[in-house]
Amino acid sequence: MSGTAAPTRPSLSWRLGSLAVVSSVSALARGFLYGFNSVEVTGLNNLLGVLDRRKLPGGRERGLLTVCNHVGVLDDPVIWGILPMRYALDVENMRWSLGAHDICFKNAAVSKFFSLGQVLPTHRYWHSSHGGPHQPTISQALKLLTRPSPTDGPESPTYSTNGKDSFLAPAAYSAYRNAWVHVFPEACCHQNPESTLRYFKWGVSRLILESDPAPEFVPMFVHGTQLIMPEDRGWPRFLPRIGNKIRFIIGEPTDVDRLFGEQRRRWRKLVANSDPDTLRDSHEASQLRREVAKGVRDEVGKLREKLGLAPEQDETAALAETWSKEPNKRKFKSPVDGSLTNRNM
Repeated sequence: MSGTAAPTRPSLSWRLGSLAVVSSVSALARGFLYGFNSVEVTGLNNLLGVLDRRKLPGGRERGLLTVCNHVGVLDDPVIWGILPMRYALDVENMRWSLGAHDICFKNAAVSKFFSLGQVLPTHRYWHSSHGGPHQPTISQALKLLTRPSPTDGPESPTYSTNGKDSFLAPAAYSAYRNAWVHVFPEACCHQNPESTLRYFKWGVSRLILESDPAPEFVPMFVHGTQLIMPEDRGWPRFLPRIGNKIRFIIGEPTDVDRLFGEQRRRWRKLVANSDPDTLRDSHEASQLRREVAKGVRDEVGKLREKLGLAPEQDETAALAETWSKEPNKRKFKSPVDGSLTNRNM
């Protein structure tokens, strides 16, 4: 049935629960960040300006995609402690994030908590055969970034990540479309003294290549949250460390088409001229995803250098092949750059 309007919002009880989780966690994150640490934020108005504009009538005509390096197990929600509390009270304008299925959704109680906190369950190949850039959650995030077509039929109010589980499908509700989606493309915590970057995974490439219209793009870089829960911490391991200097830098908002317009044009041409059954795994599609992932990494890397950290010397660090020599373990010291890596987070 085409042309049927999508429902605007989920149930009132869901919305109240989401408000309670998002606002309370945001308050705790802000209190911890500013109450127990030294915080320096560069470019905060770049993000606040976009969020303020998106509240205005007609200000949310496309999605917002933010990306950031991932250095600490508490990066989300701690990094959103930089936002004044009024933003946390406007849940429909807050971020949707991707969270590890094996951690954030391992039982019914934590699943409900993280779902209400606007986190989408994401499988990772390290832990699940259901991982990868084409899993249902990446498709759900892609729909959140875009507006529904007038010819689309109604979306199912739930979706499954593996054929067995069931989660609220936020993209089924029109109030959640053209949303703000945040991703950590490194997909695991990566801690080394120079705060260099791992390669970026291809899920972010799908969000950029396949979104329509092109979302706004805001890169971020964080340094210091790795000191809150360092991988080599001693007892008591469960307690966050305080008294750290934490620095954030937020880039200027940019139209995705400005940065990746050429790749998006090639993608549309490829889609138009390809068999849908072979497009997903074709060499051309893989090359485009590789280019975009590296381009996103470059944008985050520019912010890293603006923070005063030394330029990266190893250009091969942007390639997945470089990291293939790492052991098949959950926690280890990487032979690539000596970083402490935690695939549990």
